Amino acid sequence: MKKFDRILFFTIIVLSIFGLIMIYSASSIWAEYKFNDSFHYFKYQLVFLIIGILVMLFISKIDYKIYYENANKILLICFVLLILVLIPGIGSVRNGSRSWFGIGPFGIQPSEATKLGMIIFTSKYLTNSNKFLKSYKKGVFPILGILFTLFGLIMLQPDLGTGTILVLSIIVLLFIAGVNMKFFFGIGILGVIGIIILIVIAPYRMDRITSFVDPWSDALGTGFQIIQSLYAIGPGGLLGNGFLNSIQKQFYLPEPQTDFIFSIIAEEFGVVGAFIVVGLFLIILYRGINIALNTKDLFSKYLAFGMTFQIIFQAIMNLMVVIGLIPVTGVTLPFISYGGSSLLISMVSIGILLNISKS
Repeated sequence: MKKFDRILFFTIIVLSIFGLIMIYSASSIWAEYKFNDSFHYFKYQLVFLIIGILVMLFISKIDYKIYYENANKILLICFVLLILVLIPGIGSVRNGSRSWFGIGPFGIQPSEATKLGMIIFTSKYLTNSNKFLKSYKKGVFPILGILFTLFGLIMLQPDLGTGTILVLSIIVLLFIAGVNMKFFFGIGILGVIGIIILIVIAPYRMDRITSFVDPWSDALGTGFQIIQSLYAIGPGGLLGNGFLNSIQKQFYLPEPQTDFIFSIIAEEFGVVGAFIVVGLFLIILYRGINIALNTKDLFSKYLAFGMTFQIIFQAIMNLMVVIGLIPVTGVTLPFISYGGSSLLISMVSIGILLNISKS
């Protein structure tokens, strides 16, 4: 057995520790005001980071073939959890979405686990159904049926950002598996129709699109977050205003330690700091693809590709929101934003990647 990919491992450690430091910087003023403890968010994230690193190292020692054997069970558990979280009294509402299981001061988000569970299941499915993939009826439609059932449950919460990442990850795996290109044009058209329907049935999404097109049309309402984000990024310049010197985190940008933490990074460390963060994600992308290309069996190839692209898609979506390229989706920046569920699932994904890299 080879040693696991040390470059990937140390990249994750550096990114996570930097994220922890930035969570303190971004949240200290809010935390002092809300909890009378400037280290409130820092301490909770530190707990999850320590647990996450231990879990990552533990998972890296487990043979990835066990996920092939238990893929159906893993997806079934995710399916049950997505149903349970929708039940009042079991699932709790945060920021308008019933997508959490509250455990004391902590919260667990089953949709995060579902993203990984679906990657594992799809990797097994594609390994076993490779000869059927040219037949939509036998090969493609069954996996799409499962995918959009899970997407529907996630949208009932509602959580469009997580649902979008889930769908994109599986579509990319189908592309890698060699599904006919005509299929993706059809999926694109259906996707546009689906987005229009989602907007019609939930007017607040239209407000987000309107604020995306012209945030200053409702500067104190739907456009507030993106305007404050741009106000943070702009003054950062080349080298930034310095660590702890952000202005926008002082009650201008709401909850700056979560979805918009990259804005604070750009404000305090400038273009150089922003490029370093993006560079670290590019290293993750490169090492993940390298692991996928060098592994021997089909299941691990799909699994490595799927987990890598899922992390990168989430990072890209977050960065696009922060700089105003797409409407606000509520997606966190992996390994950096505050959030225990996202961090733990990302660490589990990296642990599996590290194990695959040893094969």
